[in-house]
Amino acid sequence: MHASEIRSKFLQYFARQSHAIRESSSLVPGDDPTLLFTNAGMVQFKKIFLGHDDPPDGNRRATTSQKCVRAGGKHNDLEQVGHTARHHTFFEMLGNFSFGDYFKRDAITFAWEFITTELKIPKEHLRVSVFFEDDEARALWREIADIPDSRIYGLGHADNFWQMADTGPCGPCTEIYVDLAHLTTDFAFPAGATGEWTDTKRTDFSKDGFVEGAESGRFLEIWNLVFMQFDRQADGTMLPLPKPSVDTGAGLERIAAVMQGVANNYHTDLFKPMLNEVARIVGTPYAYANENSASYRVIADHARATAFLLADGVFPSNDGRGYVLRRILRRAVRHAWLLGRREPTLVYIVEKVIAQMRDVYPELHVRHKHIVETTRAEEERFLATIDGGMSRIEELAPVDSMQGSSEIRGTISGDDTFKLYDTFGFPIDLTELIARERGYLVDIAGFEAALGAQRKMSQEERKSRKIAVVNDDFGDDDKWERANDGVQTFVGYDLVEADTTVAAMRHLDDGRVGVVLQETPFYAESGGQVSDRGTIEGDGWKVDVDDVKKFGGRIAAIGMLTGKMQFGKARAKIPANRRRDTERNHTGTHLLHAALRKVLGEHVHQAGSVVEPDRLRFDFTHHGPLKPEQIEQIEQWVNNAIWQNTDVTITERKYTDAVALGAMALFGEKYGDVVRVVDIPGFSTELCGGCHVRNVGAIALLRIVSENGVSAGVRRIVAVTGPKAFEMMHQREKALELIGEKLKVNVHAGGAEAIGKRLDVVLEEKKTLEKKLADALKGTGGGNVVQSLVAQAKTVKGGRVAVEQIEISNIKDFQALGDAVREAFPDGVAVLGASIDGKGTLLVIVGDALRAKTVNAGALVKDIAALGGGRGGGKPHMAQAGLADAESLARAIAGAGDIVSRALEAVA
Repeated sequence: MHASEIRSKFLQYFARQSHAIRESSSLVPGDDPTLLFTNAGMVQFKKIFLGHDDPPDGNRRATTSQKCVRAGGKHNDLEQVGHTARHHTFFEMLGNFSFGDYFKRDAITFAWEFITTELKIPKEHLRVSVFFEDDEARALWREIADIPDSRIYGLGHADNFWQMADTGPCGPCTEIYVDLAHLTTDFAFPAGATGEWTDTKRTDFSKDGFVEGAESGRFLEIWNLVFMQFDRQADGTMLPLPKPSVDTGAGLERIAAVMQGVANNYHTDLFKPMLNEVARIVGTPYAYANENSASYRVIADHARATAFLLADGVFPSNDGRGYVLRRILRRAVRHAWLLGRREPTLVYIVEKVIAQMRDVYPELHVRHKHIVETTRAEEERFLATIDGGMSRIEELAPVDSMQGSSEIRGTISGDDTFKLYDTFGFPIDLTELIARERGYLVDIAGFEAALGAQRKMSQEERKSRKIAVVNDDFGDDDKWERANDGVQTFVGYDLVEADTTVAAMRHLDDGRVGVVLQETPFYAESGGQVSDRGTIEGDGWKVDVDDVKKFGGRIAAIGMLTGKMQFGKARAKIPANRRRDTERNHTGTHLLHAALRKVLGEHVHQAGSVVEPDRLRFDFTHHGPLKPEQIEQIEQWVNNAIWQNTDVTITERKYTDAVALGAMALFGEKYGDVVRVVDIPGFSTELCGGCHVRNVGAIALLRIVSENGVSAGVRRIVAVTGPKAFEMMHQREKALELIGEKLKVNVHAGGAEAIGKRLDVVLEEKKTLEKKLADALKGTGGGNVVQSLVAQAKTVKGGRVAVEQIEISNIKDFQALGDAVREAFPDGVAVLGASIDGKGTLLVIVGDALRAKTVNAGALVKDIAALGGGRGGGKPHMAQAGLADAESLARAIAGAGDIVSRALEAVA
């Protein structure tokens, strides 16, 4: 039975039992930024199980085939994938769920009926486990399935009790096992295995025999039924849930192996097309017994995870979900490298995954191009460094006859591990894996220290003087004078001026003061938006605010004080234009984010931002430079949105409600129960605490200034809005007019097209003149300069020498002259000097006849340049050096003849 038939049978069976067939949710949990990936079928129903939400259509029964990834976090057993029969990064979890509807009796009935009736697995080859205290489940199995008590095994908390967290819903579970020794054709007992579980004629086993057989692979769990019937309290008390629920999970890959009579998931039809494609590409058939067969399986598995993660918007990066994907990709590249591949391989296997699974998961087809392009780009990036990295590992942890033994041969230092990560792109766990294979340890603590030092250095480089002054003890209560401890109110969303009172003050070491106002319009840097500037004035004093910080839940304005500060009334003021420009750029950032996802794809996610009055800067995940037409599309999309004059709606909502409405939550951000939602209807919805325009029309215009890469897989756009966008266009118009004036083109009549045509003519004329100059230098007679140089050459032992200082305008022409000299002077060495752009330049040319005698222009130019304090280098036939000025050049030219003469005599 093919896996696709098993999947279909499962969903249709439960549909007949009144279950709603729900689509698989994304691998990126939409309402839980703290969870790396969807790793079980119940994740999308978590809030329903907790009682926070109701099923969307009121049906309290559901069934799914859920995409899952387990890699990273507590499920970090990546190194096992490919080396065991059942470890996978990506897999499908079949499940049926009851949200306070049916309970144990129906769950057991459904499972037993599906396995024995729909799949027709013989009853005598099935066994079950229950929680050792769950007498109810044991009795139901005996009643419903007529399984003898000797095939029902009571196990403890570790195996048969489930809980969502330390507190909350939990309960016992029961698991269904099959006997692979009777249901597969290729099952083999581990070498040297003994015990009752190795007896294939035996039908009943003791609990210890069953457990040992399960751990050794004979008895395979294919379905887990979880009965959520308790609410665990903080003190460990178990209270009965008012509406007990059911959550089940059955691995499609495992059931497919049973139904196809194989003991290894990788030998099912879910993996065979990928294994065959790997074999085709490397030119060697897959064979399980071969030493390198694990590499085939790793590539097949990782291709599935790569395709599905990219389809669901995860992008390779150096943190979070993106880092897990990058590790998966690079592990696959390494295994392809072990199979002899030095070019992209995974991309072709990913194509097979898309072809096989796109009918069930159409997102693979929709994002086909993005998946393939990103996979290829990541492979090429790692392939550019893997040779160097593997060579370095060979030095640090060489392979020898000890490989495979348990003896520890040494430790790769933290600094070396960090260099492998930073220079060669080796994720830490890949280095650990290779080291372990070779009998070495890795100094993880040293690596973390080196990584931390690099991050600290980067952070310190970004710190300003003011941030350094306002250090961690800024919030020390003892250093603040307080008028009251009342609740501070932030009024900056609506006001740029406020009459208020001083609640607290503090004198800082650098001469500035910190001021806490009872009502403050000052925004403290957060979410990418920079802090406000402005003034605070009281009776006889004034503070020029140049920074704003948060401490202890309050906002403090910081600046230089004039006069003697005192408690009482004060007026806070922020320059209105500065705030309005900041608001334009912040709302513009939201529209830019939406446009990038619209034009480039949903893999785009924010990787950082800066919102200032003068500009906005937005970092985002994407695999390569944007094409000019893409930048034009993005800019056009944003401006079309601006010109719709749509009101910006800002509300506060429960976090769960906001995400359910489609608001974007950033991975790694921590949100409270209530969040602020900035909604531009029809265009963008994001969780954001920043300042925004009331209507997008206030932005007026957005222009993209630049687009470039900042790190692997992360791009950066800088843009301006409103007055700055107008100023940018005005400056460009003036520049265009100046160019038109120089080219004698009427810009207003012909526009940029006329300038383009005129430039084509000018550039063609330049090209013609350059060719004439080259011909003059090289020509049939050799040209005057070349002829003169060769004619005046001095004959010495071993060849001829010509040294000359000439007049020439640029390096390109100087090098062209060098080529001409080389052709006309095969048995000589020429040393030419020229003053170009105020600096001295040397050119040493060695004729072909002398170069054959190992006379080297690169070596000569270094010695000659040293006479004038310069440095240089180049190729054996022609080399170049730079000197500080005309005097330095003269010294070098003066001694050049002697250096060349000695070199020629040495080869005579």
